[in-house]
Amino acid sequence: MSTHQRKLSRRRLLAASAVGVAGTGAAVAAGSGLLSSASAATFGHTDDGSNFVINTGASLVFKISKKTGDLTSLVYRGKEYEGYGGRHSHVESGLGASTVTITRSGSTILVKAAHGPITQWYAARSGQNNVYMWTNKADASFTATRFIVRLKPGMFPNEGSDSWIEASDKIIEAGDVWRRADGTTHSKHYSGKRVIDYDHIGFTTGSVGLWIVRSNHEKASGGPFYRSLLRHSNDKGAGLYEILHYNQAQTEKERFGLQGPYVLAFTDGGAPAPSLAAGHLDTSWVDGLGITGWVGAAGRGKVAGVGIKGMDAKHPYTVGFANADAQYWAKAASGTGAFSCKGMLPGTYTLTVYKGELAVHTAPVTVKAGGTTTLHSITVTGDPSTARTIWRLGDWDGTPGEFKNAKLMTYAHPSDARAAKWTGNVTIGDGSSAASFPAYMWSGVNDGILVHFRLTAAQAAAAHTLRIGVTDAFSGGRPRVTVNDWVSPVPTATAQPSTRSLTTGSYRGNNRTITYSVPRSAWKTDVSQYNVLKINIVSGSSGTAFLSPGTSFDCLDLLA
Repeated sequence: MSTHQRKLSRRRLLAASAVGVAGTGAAVAAGSGLLSSASAATFGHTDDGSNFVINTGASLVFKISKKTGDLTSLVYRGKEYEGYGGRHSHVESGLGASTVTITRSGSTILVKAAHGPITQWYAARSGQNNVYMWTNKADASFTATRFIVRLKPGMFPNEGSDSWIEASDKIIEAGDVWRRADGTTHSKHYSGKRVIDYDHIGFTTGSVGLWIVRSNHEKASGGPFYRSLLRHSNDKGAGLYEILHYNQAQTEKERFGLQGPYVLAFTDGGAPAPSLAAGHLDTSWVDGLGITGWVGAAGRGKVAGVGIKGMDAKHPYTVGFANADAQYWAKAASGTGAFSCKGMLPGTYTLTVYKGELAVHTAPVTVKAGGTTTLHSITVTGDPSTARTIWRLGDWDGTPGEFKNAKLMTYAHPSDARAAKWTGNVTIGDGSSAASFPAYMWSGVNDGILVHFRLTAAQAAAAHTLRIGVTDAFSGGRPRVTVNDWVSPVPTATAQPSTRSLTTGSYRGNNRTITYSVPRSAWKTDVSQYNVLKINIVSGSSGTAFLSPGTSFDCLDLLA
């Protein structure tokens, strides 16, 4: 054999070995003992006996347990970031014994971890410092759907409201809300963001960033304004979450099926690339991987609306789409209200136009695979702000945003030292009545708030409707009113989440309007005197302080 033939034969042998061991297109079952050979500088995977070790060919090497499907190591630039307290990163709280396989297809390595109703997928792409993930859940036997990335303590700075110090902070509620010596409150619930507000969440040192870029949440629950835990850190470690279904403050039934991809991304300190965000990510490379439940771009459709008539320029508008199987949303352009929502699964949806967070219009819409459903101008038909009023506190936008302490409550406990006193009566027309009215009321905290107002002789000569909009309620709390000497009937409790919400960073439940028919006889006949509206929280349940029955307010007004 010539020298040239010997070199050629050796190159062919090495190439064949690399293909056979790296497993191009071939599944390698956990425990099979088949090893792959990839150097630390090249894209590929190996087997260390307990884990599949995946080298991205960039600066990231990660491991997946062959027994459980947990992500057990994240080594970036030679430094380990993963794990704390003996626990690793995983879907739910860890699946336990699972069937774990690995496949390589060209420039993609795919790991599948199957455990009963849940299958978790991980993918690496050559030359990228990313871990792509999908979760497929078939039923409700697991109560939540989340992936949590568990990080070693001290890897990233975080002094935010979702950071606490277990060694010195004091637990004040349910084992997950903490108070610091300075009176500020901290919890994993206090990230302060709605789903529509973020594409990614994470930590950075300035030179290293670690992020989760969320999926499109099409199989998640709660809609665009849902708030849930996103990250936390303490003296024991840190966590990043992709929450796909969570019962806390939940307003919708759980959806099932494949969710993802969501992306764990390392960067040089900055935010992850915009191209990784849901709606911008090129997923054509996923189509041939065989991920159960995956629907590529060709199997999806789009809705495009030319505009919305009757918008209030003071508020943003969002168009949501929901059915039992999927949810989507799109922001409407200011001024015109034009919107576009792409990448939707085929089906018939309820289209909802939201003014702020308040639903003001609904209609059915059908999406077909590969097509665009074009909608003519939508005219808003359900905005309560169009009614003529004698007075109004706040604005009809589905949030308590105009009221006292509202903004703080998305990232703090109501007992926080930064909160203004929850008590305090208001007088209509004094110029600061809305800002003085509490965003929340509880039967055990600030029951009996008073609203003073005057009527003209003509107004006092007629019956009127009082409206109170609520955004959420805890423990069946709802407002019963007294106007001077007239006492209203006890209103029916509104359908709301059954868990904590007002103390865990969310006012978001089901927006409902309670109406009270106030008779003419209730008003003061002397127009120089103030009428007094008293609000009490009533409920068939009990509780104390900030866990007593309560409600959050959207708006209060008296119709003309």
